[in-house]
Amino acid sequence: MSLISYLARLEAVDTGLAQPTATVRHRYLSERPLVLVPLTTAGEAGAPLGALVGTDRTAPRLLVVPQPRDRDLRFAFLAELADLVLPYVEAHAEQVEPAERTETDPETGKRVKVEVELCAQAPQLIVPSRAGVDLVRLLGRSMRFRRTAEQDPETPHPAPPRVPLLGRWLTHFGERARVPGSSLLLALTEVLGRHWATGQSSLEDQHLGALLAWIDPPEGSSGAEAALRAELLRDERGQLRCPPAGPATDPAFDNKLLAPAIERYDRARTALAAAEDGMAADDRLGDLTAAEREIRALVERVTRPTWDSVWQGLDLLRALPEGARVEERWTRDRWSFTGHRDRVVAGEPPQPRLDDAVTAANKLAAREREQARLEAQEALDDPLVMAGRRLSGEAFSGEVTEVVMAYAEGRRPSPRPLVTVRTDDRPYLSEGVKVYRSLGGKPQAAEFVGLEDAVHGDPHDDKGEDRGDSRDARGDGAVLVVLRIVDKMGRGKEPEAGSVPEKGDRLCFTLFEHEQRGGAKLPDPEQTPWTHGGPPGERTAPEPADQVTEEDVL
Repeated sequence: MSLISYLARLEAVDTGLAQPTATVRHRYLSERPLVLVPLTTAGEAGAPLGALVGTDRTAPRLLVVPQPRDRDLRFAFLAELADLVLPYVEAHAEQVEPAERTETDPETGKRVKVEVELCAQAPQLIVPSRAGVDLVRLLGRSMRFRRTAEQDPETPHPAPPRVPLLGRWLTHFGERARVPGSSLLLALTEVLGRHWATGQSSLEDQHLGALLAWIDPPEGSSGAEAALRAELLRDERGQLRCPPAGPATDPAFDNKLLAPAIERYDRARTALAAAEDGMAADDRLGDLTAAEREIRALVERVTRPTWDSVWQGLDLLRALPEGARVEERWTRDRWSFTGHRDRVVAGEPPQPRLDDAVTAANKLAAREREQARLEAQEALDDPLVMAGRRLSGEAFSGEVTEVVMAYAEGRRPSPRPLVTVRTDDRPYLSEGVKVYRSLGGKPQAAEFVGLEDAVHGDPHDDKGEDRGDSRDARGDGAVLVVLRIVDKMGRGKEPEAGSVPEKGDRLCFTLFEHEQRGGAKLPDPEQTPWTHGGPPGERTAPEPADQVTEEDVL
């Protein structure tokens, strides 16, 4: 957490209102996201109780499992969920646009550009909290290997036809959510917490109602008071007025309302099964229907407040202007979505239960690279985020006071102008360190030469111990930083117009790189050492691909 975030939290505690930690929105929001508010049974990992699903805030679809321990009812719930989610996914998979991608030519080994299809948009799934993301990943893992009756007529407990396909997509959404900056699957509490700081802990921020109370409290109330009411206020029956759905439930709800309702449902179902004639079966069917409706009403009661809160949070986020580099990260999400669509259509097997060593290392390297890229892009897009990097000594901003043209020594002299920047920041610089500024959306590099004494004009190297000697004569603590521009000036002897700063320009330089470099290429699985699952020894046969059915083709 940056110093800016700490200061914002302290100010939130002092004022009773959440404080902004960003001036722009750093995550992509689709015009038509699919919102999922799940509810699970306490003590039953992955046993769904119900969900509100949909893209229309005024007309959500309610899905309920009257008895979560019943396998057939759970499969029916998942089949209904697939009927809602897969058409939304398939609609985005059908709309494509031409694009270019760089690939390695197998014959020449050179990198060449090839024309491919790229989905024009990608689906976006939004859940209330981080626990919802974990549940999506858990459901995907439990569903993608299920066999259907069409694939294997002799399989016990066959799953409905489209359940395995939904599991593959949920797994992809869950894996993509682990990539920093991705927006395919968003936990709303995480996104709101990125843009506002509250006066409570990060764990308490996972309660969506309390988080929104800090950000947008009711009129005449402070955020702290509203958040306390959202967490603790109960009605005359002892039930929370703001239930923490998505997917946790309140013990008072489980014990006083849900458990008796499920018990009545079980009794009605047992009585229906024991009916001996048609008249008795009709009466008992009515009791079963009433018990099921009661459970549906209870599930809707605890999920609807969270549903409304999700859309309220989306409205708050949409009020922020989108960051300049958000669209670039969303394009990478579209490539990821298109790639998985192609794998599904090609009949490839589901994602494995465990990644091999090379795949796991590639995923880890990609996530580390994307994390560094995200931190750099957020700072470049947002002055408030950049202020945090400046406070930590990772960047500095100031005014150009002097520009001296100089050239590199050699057979072909290249321009290497010396730029003096007056700054109030205290960056951690040493001789030869490279700094970067954004020039036309591309990073321009410069080398740190030293600090120039504002009184005598004597440049000297800064190795940390002499920083105090280079303060401005007016005593305001400013320093004069001398930099040597080293690239992005064209190939001629004279720099291109606009490539060299001019006196009076306000510039911001960073000590971190704007673009992340790729790491070393990992060996192929066949060349992986035996210590990491490779040869020698017999290789484990890959799991066979599921038979492609009509439901699998997008």
